[in-house]
Amino acid sequence: MCGIVGIVGTTPVNQALYDALTVLQHRGQDAAGIVTIDEGNFRQRKANGLVKDVFEVRHMQRLKGNMGIGHVRYPTAGSSSAAEAQPFYVNSPYGLALAHNGNLTNARALKEEQFKRARRHINTTSDSEVLLNVLAHELDLLGKEVLQPEDIFTAVRRTHAQVRGAYAVVTLIIGHGLLAFRDPNGIRPLILGRRSDERGQVEYMVASESVAIDVSGFEVVRDVAPGEAVYITEQGQLFTLQCSETPQHNPCIFEYVYFARPDSFIDKVSVYAARVNMGRKLGEKIAREWEELDIDVVIPIPETSCDIALEIAQRLGLPYRQGFVKNRYIGRTFIMPGQTQRKQSVRRKLNAISSEFKGKKVLLVDDSIVRGTTSEQIIQMARDAGAAKVYFASAAPEIRFPNVYGIDMPVANELIAHGREVEEICALIGADGLIFQDLEDLQEAVRELNPELRHFETSVFNGEYVTSDVDQHYLDHLNAMRNDDSKAVREWQDSSNLEIFNEGS
Repeated sequence: MCGIVGIVGTTPVNQALYDALTVLQHRGQDAAGIVTIDEGNFRQRKANGLVKDVFEVRHMQRLKGNMGIGHVRYPTAGSSSAAEAQPFYVNSPYGLALAHNGNLTNARALKEEQFKRARRHINTTSDSEVLLNVLAHELDLLGKEVLQPEDIFTAVRRTHAQVRGAYAVVTLIIGHGLLAFRDPNGIRPLILGRRSDERGQVEYMVASESVAIDVSGFEVVRDVAPGEAVYITEQGQLFTLQCSETPQHNPCIFEYVYFARPDSFIDKVSVYAARVNMGRKLGEKIAREWEELDIDVVIPIPETSCDIALEIAQRLGLPYRQGFVKNRYIGRTFIMPGQTQRKQSVRRKLNAISSEFKGKKVLLVDDSIVRGTTSEQIIQMARDAGAAKVYFASAAPEIRFPNVYGIDMPVANELIAHGREVEEICALIGADGLIFQDLEDLQEAVRELNPELRHFETSVFNGEYVTSDVDQHYLDHLNAMRNDDSKAVREWQDSSNLEIFNEGS
């Protein structure tokens, strides 16, 4: 998962881009980057690390210009090398810089096609660089010195026709403006905002989540529609067009479960309200199916599940307590690369308040269970703190299949629910009882807030991939790229390459 932002302003945008990336930091902690346009040239800074560490004062001073894009990354496709930090850049045609949230399912074929058709060399393993070159080639084929909005929309339409998967994109085109577009299924979020400066001139912003628009002093205009392109000229003129012949709306439901901030609105849905609804639905299921259990207290595993757990406690008429203290200076465990790093981080990340556990039968609530190793450790922490019994509730259904649309889910055989029933999962994580949200209830928890959302991208739960191009061959390729052994090799190669570079410099 990644976070993207783009701004066309009337004054320098470097600080606004920085501020937006800091509130999108939860979407990626591996790398960050900003590109601006100043006097017809790109100004760029990108590197591995958090936003606050990547951008020092000297970098910010160089990022001049009234138009720019930014990106926070964790590696879904490709490695975590600094060379693959975004935005990416190509010099032809015009000069383009692109940042992308999502994952292309046909990136390998596109990469080969770009070399055959356009003699374009893709220098990294990132699908974002592939997407940039596809778009660049389509713009180049237009053969125009100056692009009109309809030309840009033609290039996006042709890009949609070739590209498969999930993509929310922001692009700078030197001498023209900012282009943003969303894949025809609307899997990844993209939101448009605007504000007026002191002279009444309009400025525009696009971002992954509404919270980035809010903190920058912009007003949310609307969500970018699936398949739609938004083009804002250097002079601040806004043009929009639907560029897909068959757009459908299938937003990723995991945005509401885990990824997005609770103070964001995505596709007209309050993430906070959606999580409250998840808690209500799950609480009602617990009341029906666990009526005989004598639970003393409901305790969330912070932070995503806090709102969910509070609603469950209210539905069950039970006390709600904060039983774990979170170290806020440890990154999100789910998106940390490598199983060893994830395991080591859990006890550094959470510490139990023993008085809330001692002698009690506790219901722990989490947003989801992925590998199960974190859940197992947290349950053991509760027992070590003195819990008499530990029950576990997941606000999401069983995650049985890998995600191919921008979430770095483990491969199937590393998912604890893959091929297992609830009782077996319960035994593996060491709980006295385990209950999952039903998929229909999860979808309805979101749909209640926007009835226009008829369908969702739910492949991790049911194995149904909305782009209809995911077969076993692709999943086998994904398995080779994503399993922990492969990641360990890539991490070693990245560090070795860095050492060689440092020695050479």
